[in-house]
Amino acid sequence: MLLATDLDGTFLAGDPEDRLSLYQTIAAHPEIQLAYVTGRSLEAVLPLLADPTLPQPDFIIADVGATLVHGDSLQPIQPLQSVVDALWPGESQVASAIAAFGLERQDVPQARRCSYFCTPEQAANPALREIADELGCDLLYSAELYLDFLPRGVNKGSSLRALADWLELDHDQVLAAGDTLNDLAMLSASFHGVCVGQSESALLEATANHSRTLHASRPGCGGILEAFAHFGILGEHGIAAERRQAAQPGKAELVMVYHRLPYEEYRGASGKLQRRRPTSPNGIIPTLLSFFGDGRKGSWVAWAVHEDGDEPFDSHTTVDAERYPKLTAARVKLSKEEVDIFYKRFSKEAFWPTLHTFWERATFNEDDWQVYLKVNRAFAERTALEAAEGAIVWLHDYNLWMVPAYLRELRPDLRIAFFHHTYFPSADVFNVLPWRRQIVGSLLQCDYVGFHIPRQVENFVDVARGVFPLKTLSRQNCAPRFITYGCAVGLERMTTELDTGSRRVRLGAHPVGLDIDRVRSALEAPKIRELMAHLREEMQGVKLILSVERLDYTKGILEKLNAYERLLADNPELIGKVTLVSVCVPAAREMTIYDELQSQIEQAVGRINGRFARVGWTPLQFFFRSLPFEEVSAWYAMADVMWITPLRDGLNLVAKEFVAAQGLLGGRGVLVLSEFAGAAAELKGALLTNPHDAADLAQTCYLALNMPASEAKARLRELFDIVCFNDIRRWGEEFLAGVEPQQENKVLELVG
Repeated sequence: MLLATDLDGTFLAGDPEDRLSLYQTIAAHPEIQLAYVTGRSLEAVLPLLADPTLPQPDFIIADVGATLVHGDSLQPIQPLQSVVDALWPGESQVASAIAAFGLERQDVPQARRCSYFCTPEQAANPALREIADELGCDLLYSAELYLDFLPRGVNKGSSLRALADWLELDHDQVLAAGDTLNDLAMLSASFHGVCVGQSESALLEATANHSRTLHASRPGCGGILEAFAHFGILGEHGIAAERRQAAQPGKAELVMVYHRLPYEEYRGASGKLQRRRPTSPNGIIPTLLSFFGDGRKGSWVAWAVHEDGDEPFDSHTTVDAERYPKLTAARVKLSKEEVDIFYKRFSKEAFWPTLHTFWERATFNEDDWQVYLKVNRAFAERTALEAAEGAIVWLHDYNLWMVPAYLRELRPDLRIAFFHHTYFPSADVFNVLPWRRQIVGSLLQCDYVGFHIPRQVENFVDVARGVFPLKTLSRQNCAPRFITYGCAVGLERMTTELDTGSRRVRLGAHPVGLDIDRVRSALEAPKIRELMAHLREEMQGVKLILSVERLDYTKGILEKLNAYERLLADNPELIGKVTLVSVCVPAAREMTIYDELQSQIEQAVGRINGRFARVGWTPLQFFFRSLPFEEVSAWYAMADVMWITPLRDGLNLVAKEFVAAQGLLGGRGVLVLSEFAGAAAELKGALLTNPHDAADLAQTCYLALNMPASEAKARLRELFDIVCFNDIRRWGEEFLAGVEPQQENKVLELVG
């Protein structure tokens, strides 16, 4: 069976419940083929293909019948398209022939047709029809405003008949649906037809005597559903048997959807699965947990690895019955293979490099994408079962890009918020992703989308504009919160609300803050005080340059080492006077993509130490292991210069940790920060450097080493004030206030 439907006023219209019912019915019945039949150009249809709430068409008949393509590949349906092409005289020929009439060309995409604005008086000019006859064209005049020159004999009806014949379908197997006179041709083509409710009176009059055309009462999709029942489509019980029971709401008022559980799972000596508080440093998890500390009903959705043969799987566990009595962990069951593909391989090999502008390193695999979709759907289904009616769902980062699309279909009542922790690149980079349309379409199902800084917000808007015809509803100045022109990621104004045509999406910039108390506790520990005293004595007479990052090509480690070598070569007076301590946290064993980088770094370390080392002095101390946060905090406190130079970074919390440690102890360390780190737009007082320029890296580090104490103290005071005021608690408060701005005071009260 083929459903051939007009779009505007028909397939895209109607009561939301009717739309959902029709769309779900089509998705549940692969034997129902779907054709979009529209006056729009193919280019104007493309945004609909990125809308995850719409069924994807098997075929598209666009340009009032002049364009026929397959819905999946968008390639021409042959030989049908060639027949139409042979009838078209060409755009320039039509435009030249009617230039003297002074008609204004419509500024919309057009193919194999020329569309003009035309008054009734102009349309009545017989000379226009004479020219159309000479060109071998038909004229179509509609709404007393639009005039189309089309290939002779080509319209929605002729192209739909050609498609039905090509598919070898009986006309009883085709249902045509429309709402304007523009659809008359396909409603007169001997198929079953329906004029949906609120159709143009002219169309209703023209089809009044059509025995095979139903005049429905309900508009849009509701009218199509009436036609399904009227013509007996889907059998005796019709559409009533196809209605899915909506997911029953859960009890959680706030649902956190994160890739990690709020506790660690491990197997003890007995082999039994046990739980403990997270041992790896992550200040975000305690902050997110704090939103449930007042007894708010909530769920934390995350994956848990489970294999065949393991003990029975617990879908729900408590988190901390004493501190969070009404918070439940809702576990999504994944196999180790699914986690390896979805997270460790696909996300890190396809999305991570692209997001950080290293698209040439990306590997795109369609099979892995299908696993990614499967996992995202599992997250959405679990979330739909947890959330109460109208609850807030807070999703985190690119691993869960497609959850909003699935979740909006399952639970249209929810308020969906998404925070993008990773850098979001410009359109020319992001568009390298083969699935960009699906991803953007999913994110635009959210009510609120947050990023670290305004530049990332605008990058997202730029990408989205390439997929959807968006309207900007509001913008705001970025100052004084953010730097505007002073760094590579600065911006003067940013978009704060978009209209997609079907919903409004609010946007915000929220740099993740720091847990200052965590740094304070680390520095006050007796063992750390002893370590700081030891380091102070060991580094006496030598200035300490500190670098802390994960092993990753985005962090600019190799570029920094080469710049350090240049610094020593160009400034021999520094030999014996400075030491670079580089802490490089290894990647997981499965991350083999970093093996070559690790080898290059080790060679650079050996080369630099071999070239410059002296008896009793080593220019570079390299720690290729993870150090406890408390120990790293001691190094922060002792550093004269913190050298953070990622080639691209969403934010960079290490910079804030250094500032906090120095500020709490009254230090005067200097922060040298890449201007391509998101934190550069926020941390006024840092010395910014271009990590792609070895000379600038070395020169800026030299300036930091020789900065007057008064200037260093002033810069640190400014930085410390920013980091303390915009801490991680404020980050969470402001994000939730953005999700529900009308309840801002209530949110601040809940978390305050």
